[in-house]
Amino acid sequence: HVQLVESGGGSVQAGGSLRLSCSLSEYDVTINCMGWFRQAPGKEREGVAATYTGGGRTYYADSVKGRFTISRDNAKNTLYLQMNSLKPVDTAMYYCAATERTVLSALVFDETTYNYWGQGTQVTVS
Repeated sequence: HVQLVESGGGSVQAGGSLRLSCSLSEYDVTINCMGWFRQAPGKEREGVAATYTGGGRTYYADSVKGRFTISRDNAKNTLYLQMNSLKPVDTAMYYCAATERTVLSALVFDETTYNYWGQGTQVTVS
């Protein structure tokens, strides 16, 4: 069983920064890949950033490259999304996702890849 608990959302002005956290609890499961998704009102959920927990490549949506950084503190079993130079278009509900399955790099932003999801945390940029 896997549990994801998110925190760190809030309201900031354009150009500001936020760091989202996703606490991971694993029970007889080894997570292989984790990612961040977001969904704005009236729009479909979209992938933002993803990483393999054992290291290796990280992946970013073109719209956030150079501004967002995904990372993981293995000692704390926590996934982070550092969000800098925030824009109003970044306003959305942000979700943490995880899977123990083998994931092809081409599918890291396919929501059906992930079988565990957090509750979401709201980010508002004005």
